[in-house]
Amino acid sequence: MTELLRVSNLKKHFPIKKGAIIPKQVGAVRAVDGVSFSVRKGETLGLVGESGCGKSTAGRSILQLIQPTSGEVVYKGEDISHVKGEKLRQLRREIQLIFQDPYASLNPRMTVEQIIEEPMRAFKVPSGERKKKVEELLNVVGLSSYHKHRYPHQFSGGQRQRIGIARALTLDPELIICDEPVSALDVSIQAQVVNLMADLQKEFDLTYIFIAHDLSVVHHISDRVAVMYLGEIVEAGEVDEVYENPKHPYTKALLSAIPEANPRRDKERIMLEGDLPSPSDPPKGCKFHTRCPFAEQRCREEHPVLKEVGAGDHQAACHLVDEVVKQPV
Repeated sequence: MTELLRVSNLKKHFPIKKGAIIPKQVGAVRAVDGVSFSVRKGETLGLVGESGCGKSTAGRSILQLIQPTSGEVVYKGEDISHVKGEKLRQLRREIQLIFQDPYASLNPRMTVEQIIEEPMRAFKVPSGERKKKVEELLNVVGLSSYHKHRYPHQFSGGQRQRIGIARALTLDPELIICDEPVSALDVSIQAQVVNLMADLQKEFDLTYIFIAHDLSVVHHISDRVAVMYLGEIVEAGEVDEVYENPKHPYTKALLSAIPEANPRRDKERIMLEGDLPSPSDPPKGCKFHTRCPFAEQRCREEHPVLKEVGAGDHQAACHLVDEVVKQPV
């Protein structure tokens, strides 16, 4: 498959300032600290990790909704990390975002028709085409045309997210960044929305970056997965390979937390000790060494690089891959 997007050494550091009269920078929150990955056309890349790891910041930095500190974002062979003005606006026709909270992402004073029409208005799409597109998209996402005159408060959470998905599809994008699109929904509704997104991907030839903390949802929809910890990717590869043969202790701990569907099967839970370090003062060496059961002196001093460790372009940033593999999930 053709590479659609490549992110290289992406960083986003939020400055910490002190001083009432003349604030001075005294540090930085390293929300995203050197993230690199690629996305192929037509696939879904799952970006996973616990809350605060920087996955949503990485997604928004790609779109420049948050201005990245440094790094390179290449879309269709062109570096878009410094694109501004009208060129950036046109680029956002091709890269769209589905927001996490369906209750906060829709304007309560606008009807569904106005919400879905708004992106088309911004790009001067004729009125007749707008009306027709709204009807089509409502049907595509599982709503009816008579819903277009209603307001967001008249819908359930799942229906609101369907409206958000329809809005993201309005300008026929190629890449959609899905920022935890089902985390605010009930489990039964999550399955419906995820299945809808999978169907839409086939119908419209879409490419997804699917940001989530629920590994079971990511496994269902993703082709490849990248695991983030404290602003860095610690493991990446084909989704089945990573889930069946995790090489990083953090990935193993996350996978052990997935509830077991079979009540007769015993599953050992890996409990990580200690608190998540602050991104404003990350540990030296491997950032995970403060919670890692395998950590050695080398881990405390030397920062591991993401390197190939298995089949299917499987990569992990760990000095002790062999020791991790020996421990059963």
